[in-house]
Amino acid sequence: MIGAGAMGGAIGTRLLETGQRLAVFDLNADVVQALVDKGGTAAGSAAEAAAVSDVVIISLNGPHIVDSAVFGAGGVAEGARPGTLIIDMSSIDPEATKDLAAKAVEAGLRWVDSPLSGGAPKALVGELTLMAGGAEKDVADARMALQHVASNITHMGPAGAGQTTKLINQVLCGLNFLAVAEATKLAEDAGVDAAKIPQALKGGRADSAILQEYMPRYVARDYRRTGRIDNMVKDLNGAQDLARRTNTPMPMTALCAEVHRLLTAAGLGGEDQAALMEFFNGPEELDQ
Repeated sequence: MIGAGAMGGAIGTRLLETGQRLAVFDLNADVVQALVDKGGTAAGSAAEAAAVSDVVIISLNGPHIVDSAVFGAGGVAEGARPGTLIIDMSSIDPEATKDLAAKAVEAGLRWVDSPLSGGAPKALVGELTLMAGGAEKDVADARMALQHVASNITHMGPAGAGQTTKLINQVLCGLNFLAVAEATKLAEDAGVDAAKIPQALKGGRADSAILQEYMPRYVARDYRRTGRIDNMVKDLNGAQDLARRTNTPMPMTALCAEVHRLLTAAGLGGEDQAALMEFFNGPEELDQ
């Protein structure tokens, strides 16, 4: 496991809980120790972790960081045996992923991009949704390695296809987060008990996992972090970059991205998506 932050830590926890042996490397010693306490083994470098592993799972926050962790000094490629399968569960640009996969092949390694949906809560119970890109045999092997972490794994195509699908996922999620926050505020201002709306709409066309999970959180102003607004900005930026390359009009995504950027500029980038309510309420509630 290379990268043991909020997401990588949850994936690592689930792997250990289901009986997998796990070597862990992260620049943050505290998150490594958290997995060591659960049965993992600390590695002194990404190369050291790869040297004792058949599969290397990466969970990092940008293509340059992934490139450095794999191909830089002390990186995965230095320690990995030929044929080692690298599963990149980060959310990064599809074009960058294609380049990374090509470099891996040149180094005698295998690469699957397998970004996720569901966040840390779903990882901990083995119910992640994964969208995978890569060769058919490599994706099949990744499916076996991640069978205890995910309940839905779909092979979307060659390298980069998983990351493209993740950008589409983030467009849908970002718009849904914003729509549910806006609807929550309308219900509150109109005197309707917003806490009852998820049950009232359950099973109807307006229903969604985000409605069921997040409207109660919006109502309660529950900002416990399961994701970050600035990470959504990163992903919506990626979707807009892809849209420019494909000449795809995405006006609603542009609006959603601007709202997220406004909140990031206001100092809320590190907060959970639940803090979208601050766009409608003003930031004073967050200070209470």
